[in-house]
Amino acid sequence: MKILANIDVPELAPAIEFYCSALGLLLSRMLDDDVAELTGGSTVIYLLRNANGSSPGRNLAVPRRYSRHWTPVHLDFVVEDIEQAAERVVTAGGSRESACVEWRGSKCITFSDPFGHGFCLIEFADGTYRV
Repeated sequence: MKILANIDVPELAPAIEFYCSALGLLLSRMLDDDVAELTGGSTVIYLLRNANGSSPGRNLAVPRRYSRHWTPVHLDFVVEDIEQAAERVVTAGGSRESACVEWRGSKCITFSDPFGHGFCLIEFADGTYRV
C-alpha cells in the first residue's frame, strides 16, 4: 500500500516555499493550478489549494480555517539533526511550539506551519525509538 499525505492550504506559492525551505522537499509537479506535488521524503505530499472559509465536505458544518487549529491527525518528519532542522523550520516561517522532548533515546519538537497545521520533527536514536 502506498500512502499519500494531503495538506490543505489557502495559497500554493507560500506553502510550496515553506515546505521546500523548511523540510528540503522538492516541487515535483503542478496539477492544474490548485495542487502541488512535493517529493523528497518517503511519502509524497500534495498541497491542495482550498480557500479559507470553504466547506471541507458536504456534511461538515465547520468551514476551513487556517489559524492554528487542532486535528487528531498530524505529520511527523524524521530528521537526522533535530536542532538544525528546527532552525530551518523557524527560518522558513514555522512556529516552534515545544521544547525538545527526549523519549526512549529519541528527540521530538512540535511546530505549526504558517497555515495552522501542527507537525513534529523527530530525530530517532538508532533508526527508531529504543525499547
